[in-house]
Amino acid sequence: MYRRIGVLCGGLSSEREVSLKTGSAVKSALDKLGYDSVLVDVDRDIDKKLRELSPDYCFIALHGKYGEDGTIQGLLEILGIPYNGANVAASSIAYDKHLTKVLLQSIGITTPEFYLCNSKDDVRFLPVVVKPAREGSTIGVSVVKSKSDFAMAYEEAKKFDDKVLVERFIEGKELTVGIVNGEVLPAIYIKPKKGFYDFESKYTKGTTEYIFETGLSEEETEKLNETSLKIAKIIGCESLCRIDFIYDGKDFYLLEVNTIPGLTETSLLPKAALKAGYSFEMLIDKIIKGD
Repeated sequence: MYRRIGVLCGGLSSEREVSLKTGSAVKSALDKLGYDSVLVDVDRDIDKKLRELSPDYCFIALHGKYGEDGTIQGLLEILGIPYNGANVAASSIAYDKHLTKVLLQSIGITTPEFYLCNSKDDVRFLPVVVKPAREGSTIGVSVVKSKSDFAMAYEEAKKFDDKVLVERFIEGKELTVGIVNGEVLPAIYIKPKKGFYDFESKYTKGTTEYIFETGLSEEETEKLNETSLKIAKIIGCESLCRIDFIYDGKDFYLLEVNTIPGLTETSLLPKAALKAGYSFEMLIDKIIKGD
């Protein structure tokens, strides 16, 4: 259906380097599939670049601000260029972890107790996770177990966003569920070898185990899948997303919704897709065709 595809990557966010890797992997897959693909490094002149390129379709491989927050989606809507993933509204909501939690909590989705923090002295309970409300790749995220460490964690999160989210730390099993075109992919149990699943654990080879044997019963797995799809449909990102949870043995606590998950061959969504029978190239083709 589409011939010339612009792969939008790089960008202006703190996740630029991760995005470049995603873009490179996507372009390689598109080349193998026979598409005419062009890498487009997103900067302040992106509108001019797109008008000159005149792509039939844009594959958004951007992470973070200006990529996942609805802004690039809005530009593509104005230019009349089809693109992958969630629309403007869904992207904007999912990118803001606070808005996501408020919306989903209102329909009965379980999420860790949370509040917006405006002061380094605003410690309401411990232990907690302190994070920028609008950031990805666990950038600026800290686990705080003592009051003396809270101020430093608050200042770290504040470097990346004026909106700082504090949520109760839940001890449990971290699980992630990918969804592509309404199809729920096999869940993955994320098991860091030390500490929590931070930036280093995500992107340093050998520091984290990714396990499909989640230890969940059939009933628990069904509940997790149903909850994931419900979340995706409410936000409007069932065409492409990855949803993260913590499971304490009783409840699945929503952590966040990623509308443009990493798409290198070693990223979580492609791992889950491969488990479901889709090669990396098949996954990229499936995302583009929407089937």
